Amino acid sequence: MYPNAQTLSAAAIPWYRHRWPWLLMAGPAVVVVAGLFTAWLAVRHGDALVADDYYKQGKAINKDLRRDREAWRLGADIRLAYDPAAGMLRGRLQMAEKPAQGGILYLNLAHPTQPARDRALLARPAADGSFAVPLDELEQARWRLVAEDGSHAWRLHGNWAWPQQRELEMSAQAYAPAE
Repeated sequence: MYPNAQTLSAAAIPWYRHRWPWLLMAGPAVVVVAGLFTAWLAVRHGDALVADDYYKQGKAINKDLRRDREAWRLGADIRLAYDPAAGMLRGRLQMAEKPAQGGILYLNLAHPTQPARDRALLARPAADGSFAVPLDELEQARWRLVAEDGSHAWRLHGNWAWPQQRELEMSAQAYAPAE
């Protein structure tokens, strides 16, 4: 049998002129590029979720639980609302029993993944418990909020999904000691 013209012309074309070798090499090439990009991301951006002093933080849990129980004993309750147009975080602190030391309220807003975006605010509640603190911009995230007094005797904590939640209310009733 004699070879036809089509078979002869396909054999005369070099391999790189055919589409099948390129199609077969495209998959592994994409995987290599994706692997290099992943390695670049891992080296460039460190993992901010892992704490260096995890043991020390674990030992501090009991101290934190005492602060939660103290907030429950005092009947602490806080309500916050952020006004982006005015750039103000407004709130009201209510307590059934006034603490021994008052006057200063620390508000810590922790970004879920980027510690560089954490915010530490200082408020001085009025006699009725209301306060307002300037806050430039609050980006969309699920913030971890901790409110505590100046002497760090009590604290309230919770999560705030801004802007889905326009207001946040944290109550010490959630920390009631188990009987």
